[in-house]
Amino acid sequence: HEYLRIPIFGVWQAKPETVQKVCEIVKKQLALSDETELTPESKFAALGADSLDTVEIVMGLEEEFGISVEEESSQNITTVQEAADLIEKLVQKKPEA
Repeated sequence: HEYLRIPIFGVWQAKPETVQKVCEIVKKQLALSDETELTPESKFAALGADSLDTVEIVMGLEEEFGISVEEESSQNITTVQEAADLIEKLVQKKPEA
């Protein structure tokens, strides 16, 4: 089933496609070169993102996935993995159109 996840250390991991999409959006928002290696552990701050950049990354994610991220939640997103996990949580909650 599509929503089946494998728990790793008791944490539900986001799908690889979601992580990949987050990486693409982060690269685009921060104008990073295609050669820049991003991993789920990549921290936005380490990539040179300030708080405004992080807001723009979150806006890009909202647009891409058709979700709405609350401000408190967006302030807790510091890595690619955290963004991907939050997106999947919100996408699953989204009412079917």
